Amino acid sequence: MQDNIRTPQHIAIIMDGNGRWAARKGLPRIMGHKAGVETVEKIIDAVLEFGVRYLTLYVFSYENWKRPKAEVNALMGYLKTYLAKADKEFNKKGVRLLAIGELSMLPDDVAQRLQQTIENTKDNSNMTVVLALSYGSRQEIVQAAKNIAQDVKNKKINLSSINEDFFSKYLYTSQIPDPDILIRTSYELRLSNFLLWQLSYAEFYFSKKMWPDFTKEDLLEVISDFQKRKRRYGNV
Repeated sequence: MQDNIRTPQHIAIIMDGNGRWAARKGLPRIMGHKAGVETVEKIIDAVLEFGVRYLTLYVFSYENWKRPKAEVNALMGYLKTYLAKADKEFNKKGVRLLAIGELSMLPDDVAQRLQQTIENTKDNSNMTVVLALSYGSRQEIVQAAKNIAQDVKNKKINLSSINEDFFSKYLYTSQIPDPDILIRTSYELRLSNFLLWQLSYAEFYFSKKMWPDFTKEDLLEVISDFQKRKRRYGNV
């Protein structure tokens, strides 16, 4: 993307439709997730090419633990394999990895692999990929409120210090800017407990495509649409 064209600094994506994509093709649901991982790799490359600085992917929600055990285990296996591959690829491309969510709920081997990849890519600066894992926005906000209350109780902070900016520092996303635009694939028109605080002023784009079918060209269409929008933040 040219420097004089307004490009979003941060794109967040709800990668929806893997299971339905597989069902339409007469395949097991897990094959949809496998195809979804391949799309992740392509979209990360496209985001890097387009000059977007941050990409947050809703990989596994807090509620997804309720899914059948076999599906959850398969998803965790794909995640571990992907992280091992990303460790090498991200360093070649200058991509940093971060993760947000209740990471303590991840299986030990997956959590260790995740932390290793985060550590190994921490000095990369071309782009940051944020994986939302075991993530729920309501849970995040409640935990932030508890931590602030504890710090007030311990007299580490004053009640008068608390404002929106201060509260944001207690969220998982304290290290990164809020998203400029949210993309959700499969044309489901809801947020599904994703970044409820951080998306307050984001633009929304709902794609009719299932995630495995989402392409670089689709992403370019989203960015082009974003460039036509006027973001007023409550002003006229």
